[in-house]
Amino acid sequence: MESFEAIYLDLSKQAGKCRFNDAGMGWRPSGGGDTFTLDASNIGSAQWSRAARGYELKVLSRTAGVIQLDGFQQEDFERLSKTFKHWYSVNLENKEHALRGWNWGKGEFGKAELTFNVQNRPAFEIPYSEISNTNLAGKNEVAVEFSNPSDSGTNGHLGGARGRGSKAGAGVDELVEMRFYIPGTTMTKKEKDGEDGEVAGEEEEEEQNAANLFYDTLMEKAEIGEVAGDTFATFLDVLHLTPRGRFDIDMYENSFRLRGKTYDYKIQYENIKKFLLLPKPDDLHTLITIGLDPPLRQGQTRYPFLVMQFKREEEVTIDLNMTEELLEKNYSGKLQPHYESPIHAVIAQVFRGLSGKKVVTPSKDFVSHHQQSGVKCSIKANEGHLFCLDKSFMFVPKPATYISFENIASITMSRVGGAISASRTFDITVTLKGGAGEHQFSNINREEQQPLEEFFKAKGLRTKNEMADDSSALIAAALKEEDMLSSDEDVVGARADRGSADEDEESVDEDFHASSESDVAEEYDSAHESSGSGSDAEMDDAEDASDAEEEEEETARPKKKSKTDR
Repeated sequence: MESFEAIYLDLSKQAGKCRFNDAGMGWRPSGGGDTFTLDASNIGSAQWSRAARGYELKVLSRTAGVIQLDGFQQEDFERLSKTFKHWYSVNLENKEHALRGWNWGKGEFGKAELTFNVQNRPAFEIPYSEISNTNLAGKNEVAVEFSNPSDSGTNGHLGGARGRGSKAGAGVDELVEMRFYIPGTTMTKKEKDGEDGEVAGEEEEEEQNAANLFYDTLMEKAEIGEVAGDTFATFLDVLHLTPRGRFDIDMYENSFRLRGKTYDYKIQYENIKKFLLLPKPDDLHTLITIGLDPPLRQGQTRYPFLVMQFKREEEVTIDLNMTEELLEKNYSGKLQPHYESPIHAVIAQVFRGLSGKKVVTPSKDFVSHHQQSGVKCSIKANEGHLFCLDKSFMFVPKPATYISFENIASITMSRVGGAISASRTFDITVTLKGGAGEHQFSNINREEQQPLEEFFKAKGLRTKNEMADDSSALIAAALKEEDMLSSDEDVVGARADRGSADEDEESVDEDFHASSESDVAEEYDSAHESSGSGSDAEMDDAEDASDAEEEEEETARPKKKSKTDR
């Protein structure tokens, strides 16, 4: 037996002891816990390379994927090489990683992992067990999403690749997505069924986008989509309000898949935290809302809720792709072999049977003014519907908002704005406990006030109604406007009284105007013009005239009034 101390399994945080013998290999954490073992017959190949904690032994098993053992010393290579050669008939290959730091190279698909090579040396490897999803992010771009880390100390109950997404739990920071840019095209051979020989195979050779080929190969290797198992049920072209688009839904034993034109998602049933069946108040559609944790990622956007919309009268006939033995053994009383009902009811029943999640419907304690289960309202500029459930509120479609009654500190009903027209609608502000913020639902019809108040009271929610205060404020504002109008009338009356004062001004103007009229008449009189342009003797006589005559001349002097001719 060969034994090594201070060895880390799959980037685990806790070291352990690793042992090898002719029957296989095993690892046990130093502090106690679950052990990991691998039979000698299951060891396919082994690699030795430099790693984070010294040197790493990577074992590629025939069934369990990739097992990484880190923490060896350089001198341990000889012992391990002899061990694998003697007991397992496997050559321990010494591999050197590319350290140039280049971000361009060649992707190669192995049996258990994707390798990115730079100058024929591996820069990094991605085990297929760590990949949760992949999609085409662009014409030449493929996005690869990684699984969430396990919370167990050994990165999985049995360690190794058996715990899907286990290797990402090594540190606080984790890589969640990686994108590959793959330009150009490649030639692929399309096999043809029948008796055609090699010549027929060459005829089937066609040019294909390299990114699409990379995507299809990764989907198959990582067991994403149809190759993950038999499809129990498929629903085509389902309208999704969040994220927006139409997706085909494939349901498997442990997961379901959303297939769209651009994005493709694989979601485990264990990630479903809430499943709600909500009849839309338009009497035409029904919404299915699925709460996910962790949320669905689409680039930088996260979607904690999926919102699907179905026509109520649209029916579907489907037979589950499941044997009677499997149906009786695992899903007895949960699923039926044949369904012929409205599509929203069928999807809800199949989801409930496969995932075991409870289907939540609106509370029977609430009926709106229009005999519906939801009321129309808005969150900021987004219109939607607020549904009252037995233990929570749900607003859909965007942004989908779920509020549990346990987290509500108080509910305030108020009316915003001082206009009388605001009395037709009102707002609801839900304040959360512990200073966690608040949610405001606005533009609710005034007719829904009484049903909502009765529902809040029935559920024991603390409610404050500020609408009465707002009504008194509106009345006061209206009275104030009347006072303003009356004061304006007084001002107008005062201005009318000032008109009598204007009469005095007019009397003053008359005295001035009389003289001015005579002057103007003289100015435009033909005889006055001739006398005005008289001889110098008349000008000399003017010097000897009296003061009164000089004043008359001064009043008659401003001939600039001729501007009125213009």
